[in-house]
Parts: sequence; structure tokens; C-alpha cells
Amino acid sequence: MFRGFAIACTVTVAAFGLLPSAIGAPLPSSRRVDTVRTAAGELHIMPVFHGSVMLEYRGTVIHIDPWGQADYSGLPPADLIVITHTHADHLDRSMVDRLHKPDTLIVGPPAVIDTLNCAPACGRVETIGEADHQIVLGIGIQGVPMYNIVHGSAPSEPYHHRGVGSGYVLDFAGTRLYISGDSECTPEMKQVRNITIAFLAMNPPRTSSPREVAVCARAFRPGIVYPYHYRGSNLQEFADALRGSGIEVRIRQLEGELR
Repeated sequence: MFRGFAIACTVTVAAFGLLPSAIGAPLPSSRRVDTVRTAAGELHIMPVFHGSVMLEYRGTVIHIDPWGQADYSGLPPADLIVITHTHADHLDRSMVDRLHKPDTLIVGPPAVIDTLNCAPACGRVETIGEADHQIVLGIGIQGVPMYNIVHGSAPSEPYHHRGVGSGYVLDFAGTRLYISGDSECTPEMKQVRNITIAFLAMNPPRTSSPREVAVCARAFRPGIVYPYHYRGSNLQEFADALRGSGIEVRIRQLEGELR
């Protein structure tokens, strides 16, 4: 479980007395925790804000793309930090400094590790790119290409060119969680397999529209999908597009827009 917490299957973190941060004015998060049972123990899942997610598995705390716009008060430091790409809402050095411990492991594609350039002061680092597959802290981590096909600031200038970042599949004893990062619905995304849980970004033009993301989800058929990084998107459109697919859609308040 999250250290110091007693978590039921689906609960709100407010129940554990976590208070809003006294520093700055972070935007709200639902701070809701879901539990999925794996073959080797429970996986606790907390969507935090925008593209930021926290996981806990067998005592290992994992922060994915932690961003300082979120309220991290009361949340535990990281054993593992996974960063998908170098944009400021995903690679926030101040949050790496805040969440790391001396033995924290930071995983990211080459551009992230080069941009951080902070080891060993910020912890240990492991480069895992879009074509790599490694086991770290007992967790399988597989890179998945993350990029734009159509959207960009100008022709031949995509918002996310291939190679700038990587999505990841994290394997927890056969329970596979896919985090898309800022990617459109790419052929590689459609081809990921055996995904139990998927976090799929949907805020065009930076990524794909909710309907386009639903097409991807139907192609690789995860058991559960969390829309995330959805600023300004119609999540009901996404849920409607997956109606009858057998895919469970879990909508969480991540951007301060859902009520």
C-alpha cells in the first residue's frame, strides 16, 4: 500500500487527511486511488493531475511525469520516476528534486536523461527508449513510440517528433499498464498487446481527439482506460465511442474542469 495509508479498492485520498499544499495554489485533483490485483500483489493507481500519475506496487512508489502544477502534499517520495518526454508539463526538474531520494531510479528516453543531466545528485538514471525493454526494480518497462503524425506548429514541424519521447508499458507480474505520453493514435499504439490498464492522452492538437483515441483503444483493447492529459476535451464523447466495446472507461477529475 501507499506508505502510511490504508487503502480500500476505490477511495478518495481526502479520507486520509491529506491537506492542500500551503505553498502556491496548485490546481485540484480528485486524488482517487484504485486497486488492481496482480499475480504478485496489489497495484495501487492514483491519477494525480494532467499527465501525472502515481503508482504503488509491493512497496515501490512510482511517480510518472510529476508536475508542480499538481498538489503533491502528503504524497510519498519516489522509488522510481518515469518521465516520457522533455516538455515542461512532463519533465519538471523541481518535482524530480522534491520527490527523489538518494536511491531513486529515474527512467526516461535519451532526450529526458540528457536534459536532466542531474545524476547522481537526483538519484540513479536508466535510459529506456522507444525500442527498449528492461526490468528495473522488478518491473518490466517497455518503450513504445510516442509522436505526432498530423498535428504540429507547421508542416514538417510536429509538436512531438518521433524520438523526442517514449510511451511505456509497465509490467507488474503480467498486469500490463500502458502510459501513452503525448502521442497521437499511431500504428505502434494500435499494436500494443495484452494491456490491462491504459492511460491515454487526448487534447488535440497536441495529441489525438477523444474519438481518434477511442479508435486506438478499440484496436488494442485494454481492459481499463483512464483518459488523461485531456485539457478541454469532451470525455463523454470518448466514453460514448467505447460503449459496447467491453473496455471500462474510468474518468477522473484531473484538469480542474470536471464537476
